[in-house]
Amino acid sequence: MSAFIGDMTPEAGNETQTDESGPDQENIITETQEDSASSSQQTNESLRPNLRHRMLQKTGLSEPQPKDDTIEYPADDEYGLFEQGRDYEPVYVTHKYTKEEQRTLSSFESVDYLPPHSEIYKQWLKNQGPLGYNLGRWVIMGLIGFFVGMIGFLLHDLIEEIAHLKWHLTRQFIDDNDFGLACVVAIAYSLVFIIFSSFIVVFLRPSAAGSGIPEVTGFLNGTMVRHIFNVKTLAVKFFSCVAAVGCGLPVGPEGPMIHMGALVGAGVSQFQSETLRINLPIFERFRTSEDRRNFISAGAAAGVASAFGSPVGGLLFSMEEVSSFWTTTLSWQIFFCCMISTFTTDLFNSAFAGFKFTGAFGQFKTTRYILFNIERGIDVNILMFIPTIIIGLIGGLLGAVFTILHLKMTRGRKRFLANIKSEWLQKLLRIFEPAVIIIIVTILSVYLPQAFGCTKFTCIEGVSGDVSVNCMNDTRNPLHVESTVETYTCKKGIITGSTNTTIYTNSTYNEMATLMFGTLENAVKRLFSRDTHLQFGFGSLLTMLVIYFLLICWATGTSVASGALVPMLLVGGLYGRAVGLLMTYMFGVHSEDFGYWAWMDPGVFSLIGAASFFGGVTRLALAVTVIMMELTNDVQILLPVMVSVMVAKWVGDFFTHPIYHALLELKCIPLLDPEPRVRIDKQQLNLDLYKAGDIMSSPVITVQTRESVSVLSTLILNTTHGGFPVISKNTDGSESFFGIITRMEVIVLLKNDALFKPENDSEESLEEDGAPSWVEYNQKDLPSFKELLNVHKLTDPHDTSVMLHKYASDPRYSSLYIDLKMFANQSALFIPEKFSLQRTYIIFRTLGLRHLTVVDCRNSVKGVITRKDLMGFYMEERLEEKMKRRPTLELDDLQNRGTDSANHVV
Repeated sequence: MSAFIGDMTPEAGNETQTDESGPDQENIITETQEDSASSSQQTNESLRPNLRHRMLQKTGLSEPQPKDDTIEYPADDEYGLFEQGRDYEPVYVTHKYTKEEQRTLSSFESVDYLPPHSEIYKQWLKNQGPLGYNLGRWVIMGLIGFFVGMIGFLLHDLIEEIAHLKWHLTRQFIDDNDFGLACVVAIAYSLVFIIFSSFIVVFLRPSAAGSGIPEVTGFLNGTMVRHIFNVKTLAVKFFSCVAAVGCGLPVGPEGPMIHMGALVGAGVSQFQSETLRINLPIFERFRTSEDRRNFISAGAAAGVASAFGSPVGGLLFSMEEVSSFWTTTLSWQIFFCCMISTFTTDLFNSAFAGFKFTGAFGQFKTTRYILFNIERGIDVNILMFIPTIIIGLIGGLLGAVFTILHLKMTRGRKRFLANIKSEWLQKLLRIFEPAVIIIIVTILSVYLPQAFGCTKFTCIEGVSGDVSVNCMNDTRNPLHVESTVETYTCKKGIITGSTNTTIYTNSTYNEMATLMFGTLENAVKRLFSRDTHLQFGFGSLLTMLVIYFLLICWATGTSVASGALVPMLLVGGLYGRAVGLLMTYMFGVHSEDFGYWAWMDPGVFSLIGAASFFGGVTRLALAVTVIMMELTNDVQILLPVMVSVMVAKWVGDFFTHPIYHALLELKCIPLLDPEPRVRIDKQQLNLDLYKAGDIMSSPVITVQTRESVSVLSTLILNTTHGGFPVISKNTDGSESFFGIITRMEVIVLLKNDALFKPENDSEESLEEDGAPSWVEYNQKDLPSFKELLNVHKLTDPHDTSVMLHKYASDPRYSSLYIDLKMFANQSALFIPEKFSLQRTYIIFRTLGLRHLTVVDCRNSVKGVITRKDLMGFYMEERLEEKMKRRPTLELDDLQNRGTDSANHVV
């Protein structure tokens, strides 16, 4: 048995294991492939003194994953404030990790996309049969869509009810000019909900904080993340999001909806829950890693579809951002899931408004069917692309600033909490942080509008007349001010007169109150409104932009379930409308129905600005464009939206990584990008010029096809490797690669002593067994196997550890063996040492591998490539080291050639 650096372990390359390994582990790490035949007994003896110190976690590892990354901060972070490669990192620059962060990266376990293709798996497939397999997938997709749509309906209606009651109470006191009492009532009302929202997250499920999109993305990329698909997480996420968004925190529900959709996909497709103690045999056929991840991808897409009413946008969001593996068949199935999700949400919205039955069941009204409906479109003009590009530039710059500022705030919060020794004080601070934000937001909402004067209603009299005040509307010209604006303390007034075409009023309204009162969605609707050129001025737009830009950066990192998608639309809509307003000031107000200058509408540029900021932060081109079209029903400005999104993406890429990828790096969750980026000395490397052997971990701990129980137990207790290459002996005594067996599979086998056979016992054929060959770790007697080796965590880690200690220390288990041939993944990929590194990365990432074995020309195992080996920072370190050693290697090679030539002459 030779040394193996397994799946995402703290050690790398030829480094020895740290912490729990002890000095004896070094004997294994330095062992060579030639000694593998006699290594089992040596390994068992050398590691035995350390066995009493090792207890397994539920993951099967001896080292736990971080329980709550909010309070984890690396003590060795000495990077500067604007160090390139940390928060400020163009997309072509690899993120830099400290040594502590690298250890956190290594604590995460990976998972294969495809299930292990073992003899047992093939036997089980034969017994399943093809009947109803594809139909079952479509049924599950429909169920996921229905439940996600139902959750979306409940979520939005609860948020609307909470927000409506808050502002109804506040307006009553403001109407009486009692601002102090209005502020006290609004704050008290909000504090009840926000403290509840943060309390359940901090004390019940810290993993429910934030949007959950980075964690879902990390899992679908192949990394196991703790507690993100637990039913308790779903409940906490739902109620925390409802309370936080409803009470007025400047966050949105769309991000949490994506996570909750993924949670539904993970639960409904499996029909089992450890928390609820449910394990129904329904859809048992789909309890494989591939199917589970496909259903989670569908759930995430359905969450977008329900939240935005955007089925196609949900499909594209899942494909472009969340999922790492995609097929044409999966596209159709997720499309169906998104369709059902949107249909379910719209169906309930048609029948209920605030949980009151409207009597219009099945009538999809535009006001409820499309979130930000645009009633009047405009004709696109080529001149329109000049301000559109400017808006795209602003979107990219502000998107990068938003990302950097959000990361800096999050790092500052983590560092502050990490320096507090009292756990209770940490939790109290995390609970009251969003409470401070909601107090600031409420005070600003109540008092800030007083700093802005009252604005008169404005319209244009005649087809193309001059701007006129005290004019509510004119039927000959569409320019107007919406009747739903907030009067605040301004004169409500009356209609002073009317003609056949025009209505006059002496009423006034407050611009800032119109933007700040109510939910963020209401503010976005008002910004997107058409033919309201002069409804808002520069003062209110820019003031709102600065305040909410900072508050959104702060609030989205607190310990509540929250997203930033609708807040992004608000920020983008504010500066987009300001650009549009500037156009009207420079070139006049043009509001004729089909005139050459009709495109100069601030509402149009507000929508373009919202798309640009959305794209500048997330860098999603396809999904953002389609979502904006489905959100607003304004297909006419599709091309300007596309241009602004692309410009924002290009500009943003120059400064930072996309927000969700940056958060994955901040949380130290391993992620493999679609394409590798390795730069050394500011030069992008062509990885086709390097080979797999340059970055593989070597040498490797391997196991024989028949391995002793003692050796296997010792390996589990004394290594953190995620899997072990299985080797078989050839007739000539050499060894060749047979397959891969994972750590958890070995634990499952060791828990079934019916598999233990004496060394001289003849191997039994799988075909003679005849029963479905699945193994379930909690079974004691195994007359036939009933569960596949797909267990992801242990229910009894302590008992398992005691059992393994017994096997490793009792000499009689050294003579008992397990035949691994039936259980090893015989379709595990392997490549030669000289295989292109670029193509190695593509194969590993595209197929969703966990281990990729490297062999020599004789098919002997020489190394293993895991997720960590392909991380950008690690490849840079290994290749830079190789480049420094290259002159020495070339000189040695020349000297060897000279010696060989001299010997040849002699």
